[in-house]
Amino acid sequence: MRIAYQGEPGAFSEAAARRVDAEAQLVPCRSFEEVFEAVEGGPAGYGVLPIENSIGGSIHRNYDLLLAHEIPIVAEVEVPVVHHLLALPTTTLEALKKVYSHPQALAQCERFLRKLTGVEIVATYDTAGSAKMVADQQLTDAAAIASSRAGELFGLTTLASSIQDFDDNITRFLVIGRRPLKNAVPDKTSIVFSVPNEPGSLFKALSVFALRGVDLTKLESRPIPGRPWEYLFYADLAAARDELICARALGHLAEFAPTLRTLGSYASWKSHHCWLPDPFEVVS
Repeated sequence: MRIAYQGEPGAFSEAAARRVDAEAQLVPCRSFEEVFEAVEGGPAGYGVLPIENSIGGSIHRNYDLLLAHEIPIVAEVEVPVVHHLLALPTTTLEALKKVYSHPQALAQCERFLRKLTGVEIVATYDTAGSAKMVADQQLTDAAAIASSRAGELFGLTTLASSIQDFDDNITRFLVIGRRPLKNAVPDKTSIVFSVPNEPGSLFKALSVFALRGVDLTKLESRPIPGRPWEYLFYADLAAARDELICARALGHLAEFAPTLRTLGSYASWKSHHCWLPDPFEVVS
């Protein structure tokens, strides 16, 4: 199995990929777009994409990419995220002038970063990539926020440990692929739909699930490009698409929703994490 992920080795996306298959051949990609391309027609059969963090919220770009591509969601994976401040062995906390990391990681460590005086906070494309940059360029007055594994891979030391704002910092990843994962029994469905621009239309759309006892575990709105102030709604349903109550609810929604698409029906993390292998120790 080949799994594409965004970032450098040591990224939390790599840990998510290892949770899908600890023996998989991993394909690092620079961007989320490249992950889709790798699965769509490239070297990977599957890809992992962060979709939301328990502190930082949703990764909106990946919602847009799910709509732009025809690759279904086949699983979800949750990864605990522990951030460390990493620097060259000769660097001290007092000598820091810059801290690099992905915008989500910076947001998750906001309280710690506010305590640093005279330090420029610089957003980059990746947590592990920031650690690699500090090591490759031998930046003696800079540090990166990344995983402990990234520090080990790139020869950096830890200036401060567990610097995220909250201990329960978890990122949920979606697994996309051309084929379903083995042994994964679907019990969750992700959809995207629009509603007519008229009073009560969203209430009517959500009622098709409420009336049938289908739990909505997430609802997210995104702008429709080229149509100002009109929105698509992404929803996660706690039911498999083929379950009778879910199928009937979707059929009812299709009667009045101008657009409706199923993004995937898959095993939720709660139901299938017991048989997935643990990732390497990237989160400690």
